[in-house]
Amino acid sequence: MTWPHLVGVLPRQANHFQDRGAAAQLEQATIEGGTAVLGQVLAGMGGVGKTQLAAHHARTLWQAGQLDLLMWITASTRPAVVSGYAEAAAAILDADPADPDRAARAFLAWLEPGPATGLRWMVVLDDLADPADLRGLWPPTSPHGRTLITTRRRDRILQGDGRRLVRVGLFTEQEAAAYLTATLAAHDRHEPADQLTGLAADLGHLPLALSQAAAYLIDVDLNCATYRRLLTDRARTLADVLPDGSGLPDDQATTAAAAWSLSVDRADQLPPVGLARPMLQLTSILNPNGIPASVLTSVPTLTYLAERATRPANPADAGRAAVGPAPQSATPTAEDALGALRALRRLSLIDHTPATAHQAVRIHQLIQRTTCDALTPAELDQLARTAADALVSAWPEVERDTALAQALRANTDALRAHVEDALYRPDVHAVLQHAGNSLGDSGQVTAALNYFQHLATSTCHRLGPDHPSTLTTRHNLAFWRGEAGDVAGAAIAFAELLDDRVRVLGEDHPDALATRHSLAFWRGRAGDVAGAAAALTELLDDRVRVLGEDHPDTLATRHSLAFCRGEAGDVAGAAAALTELLDDRVRVLGEDHPDTLTTRHELAFWRGEAGDAVVDESNDSCKRSASYGLRSGIPAARNTG
Repeated sequence: MTWPHLVGVLPRQANHFQDRGAAAQLEQATIEGGTAVLGQVLAGMGGVGKTQLAAHHARTLWQAGQLDLLMWITASTRPAVVSGYAEAAAAILDADPADPDRAARAFLAWLEPGPATGLRWMVVLDDLADPADLRGLWPPTSPHGRTLITTRRRDRILQGDGRRLVRVGLFTEQEAAAYLTATLAAHDRHEPADQLTGLAADLGHLPLALSQAAAYLIDVDLNCATYRRLLTDRARTLADVLPDGSGLPDDQATTAAAAWSLSVDRADQLPPVGLARPMLQLTSILNPNGIPASVLTSVPTLTYLAERATRPANPADAGRAAVGPAPQSATPTAEDALGALRALRRLSLIDHTPATAHQAVRIHQLIQRTTCDALTPAELDQLARTAADALVSAWPEVERDTALAQALRANTDALRAHVEDALYRPDVHAVLQHAGNSLGDSGQVTAALNYFQHLATSTCHRLGPDHPSTLTTRHNLAFWRGEAGDVAGAAIAFAELLDDRVRVLGEDHPDALATRHSLAFWRGRAGDVAGAAAALTELLDDRVRVLGEDHPDTLATRHSLAFCRGEAGDVAGAAAALTELLDDRVRVLGEDHPDTLTTRHELAFWRGEAGDAVVDESNDSCKRSASYGLRSGIPAARNTG
């Protein structure tokens, strides 16, 4: 045997290879390690360039004469690792290749440090699919050896015992632009810098996608702007705008979609078996920059996981999957949902940081797209409504946590961008009403007004002017018009809406009654307090008749009527009415319900106005806008669908 010796085939360096931060980390570890044990694990999602970084590092050491033995093994299966070791044993130790397990053991024993052994070796295990495949096959600790592993896995076993985990991420904006510029320039193609930066962002700065997109641009002879328009066309799949298997650059073996599909298959085999794929589907139409944990552990999510759990088509063929009920009869739990997220994280398909609950899950935008591409239109519609249900389920009735509210709105925006049409079938989903009202409740009143103007136009166009969803959206639009300062306009809008709701739904429909309440409210805000009180008195009789005395809407009308009495000068009457209402709200809703607390606040205010210093601890703290009391009954203020 002559030295140095190479076992396996070192992947050739990609054209226009970018020297990245991870490469510097590997080189620094080599310098710092000296003759100490060096074990590096490059971990990251499929397509970030782990193999290229490992090959670059190994090639650098090899060409510098720092290695006597370099082994490159594709470690996608345990037999592949054994075969690689056996090949080395046959070449170095003249071991019998007919018994690969024995040969592999002999090779690992030979790598063990000995007094006369000074050979410097490096073993690269590329694309390790499962850490369990290395049980009994880890290269030994040696002052002369280095082990380098690339994997999509993030299991804890890959760290410790002298191994250092190096996370490989995306290109930076500068690296991505430099790569595209150099690749296209090599083919005498020069594109505007802003278009290249935009394309890099469109592809999420993912190295594999950038290389394949550049190859497609060159092969099809498209300019960057035209290609970006194709890329954003949702009628096309990602596979439609990237090369097929015959046109892949740099000796790449798989497309980006195929690389992630393999990761999903592997994640789905981890416990809880069969839940990773449907969980990934849910994350694929929400905000890639942060999905609240409460959304992904909600009842609608758990129901979807149960319905869409994947299982082997037959017990003997675990490599194929079919959609259907999970083998276990029990509905998945919240802990099962978290387990599915952990499985996806272990395969680097998502980032999962439970400590940041409002942005617990992040996912690359292209993984989202390829996941959606694999769904039929009917499946995508079901997924969209499920995700919307999950958002509504996680939305608190009272938004005390502004960060959570913002995260829920951002996820609703992302859902609309992905599958907006599905949110209008068969009617406007409540999540769209929640998002607009949440925007206004956060203090962004003008933004809420603009939101509902757009939603009203869209709803009318899609469903027609008399559809109940259109009427609900008009109700919310009128409310936020008033909140934005156009009191007269709000009153006019509610008067017009009342005519339409009575015509379409009937006089006694709860929505028609809610519109009467809001119309009275805005007339009172416009200065006609007596008229508002008269309208509310009449409405109260109708709500008691239709809904019952204890219905929350009936209680809301009593609250607003008491407010009007106080505004009209009957301070004692307002306080007496609110005292009775408080007892009823405590009985019906509970002491801590927001409406109960509002009534308690209102009662304290009017008692203070009546001169009761005991309850008027601070008149300034009790002062509120004139709308506070009338808005307290949420169904009377705006509709949620």
